[in-house]
Amino acid sequence: MNTPVDVEVTRLHSLPSLLLLTLLTLFTPTVSSADLAVRFERFKTNASPADLYRFLYAMPKAGDLHHHAGGSWRMEDLFAVASDPKRNGGNRFYTRVRAGSCPGDDSAWRRFATIADFTWKSLPTCQQSEYESLESLSPSLRQEFIDSLRLDRPGEGREEFFEQIWPRLGAMGRSIDVFLEMTVETLKRYGAEGVRYLEPQTIPMGFLRADGSMVDPEEFHSSLARRLDQPDARATGVAVRWQVVVLRFTPVAERHVEEAHDFVSRHRDLWVGINMAGREDNDKGHPRRFLETYRRMRLRHSGIGLAIHAGEVDEPNAHMRDTLLLGATRLGHGNNILSDEDLLLQLRAKIAFVEINLVSNLLLEYVSDYSQHHFAELLRTGVPCGLSTDDSGMWDSNMTDEYMTAVREFNLTWDELVQCGRNSLVWSFAEPALKEKLLADYDRALRDFISRFDRDDWKPLLDSVQPVAYGFARRRWNVSF
Repeated sequence: MNTPVDVEVTRLHSLPSLLLLTLLTLFTPTVSSADLAVRFERFKTNASPADLYRFLYAMPKAGDLHHHAGGSWRMEDLFAVASDPKRNGGNRFYTRVRAGSCPGDDSAWRRFATIADFTWKSLPTCQQSEYESLESLSPSLRQEFIDSLRLDRPGEGREEFFEQIWPRLGAMGRSIDVFLEMTVETLKRYGAEGVRYLEPQTIPMGFLRADGSMVDPEEFHSSLARRLDQPDARATGVAVRWQVVVLRFTPVAERHVEEAHDFVSRHRDLWVGINMAGREDNDKGHPRRFLETYRRMRLRHSGIGLAIHAGEVDEPNAHMRDTLLLGATRLGHGNNILSDEDLLLQLRAKIAFVEINLVSNLLLEYVSDYSQHHFAELLRTGVPCGLSTDDSGMWDSNMTDEYMTAVREFNLTWDELVQCGRNSLVWSFAEPALKEKLLADYDRALRDFISRFDRDDWKPLLDSVQPVAYGFARRRWNVSF
């Protein structure tokens, strides 16, 4: 039997998207519990970091809207896939373990830069000797290789991330076989900690087969759809919709925006939006450069979500405001929002959602400590926002680390955690039917969780939780299981 809320939400499906978002928030009840909220306040004050982590790992989570596909791969999982031809479509990858010993060496080819077999075979013999296949690495080199793909040491920051780690990913990141397997491995990992929806960003053009031949974007889409329909992917319980990402500072970025619109419009079963990424401190990618392109695209296409990295810079500028002018309804990071008071007032009117990436902003040194972060001010003044992971594999982290950081650094309440989760579904680009289902499933899981923890003594329940914590949690809170 349909409830009044069910009927009301059904009627909303034909409304414009921004109005739909507002009404979904009004008509869909928030699952809450006064008793649990009070218990959580007492608990988080006295709980050990390990017990708090157990609670947050077990807590139902909703969506991760700011999620780079390759950057979110668990690097141990990546090594297992990339070094096993039975799992990676017959590929063999080589990584550079020595440098500077051969004539004509290119200094841009750094240590642990990774190439495919067809590239390795094209190198002179001396340069081939600087590489080793992944499966032949010694245990110590294997660990060095894995560690080189993430920020896990003091002093590493955005230069290491943007200029070193992504190039090291190299051929592994553009292999269609590796991509498909790592997508499912990521769904398993996120599903285990209660995440229900992912909206990864990737570029569907430029993937390669093991022999070096190019994969047509249409073939990439159909291969991805088939892989996501296999039992192990479906068993994760995680729904996934994709965004096409455009590198904003390239000379042909306008053309890529047009191609992205055309691609999404043809494949709305899996693709729901467009994102623009790339270092904002490279002025060649400033938002106003793309204003006429997006206006021209809106003459041809309807219903394609637009989420853009904005404000991921140190200095105040107009990028956030200009990004809204492009038509974006979601802003990635928003680190400099508080420097523009007029913009802050506009965002309080709920015209856009801010994707908060706490671990990322610390490790990339956009804040030196969380007292400088904008999250609490946005959340508690009514700006729609929610927690995301950005590049969790390269941070050696997970979604629970974002929740843990929010509670430890900003004293988030139970209701604020639930609000962040709900926001991530309401502001997703998922089609209305899927969005309605995700919201209902999230509410159901919260009710079950509240019922389970509706008692004063949580210790026996927490002892039964078996969380998975990675390097960030170990280094930040000395938590390991």
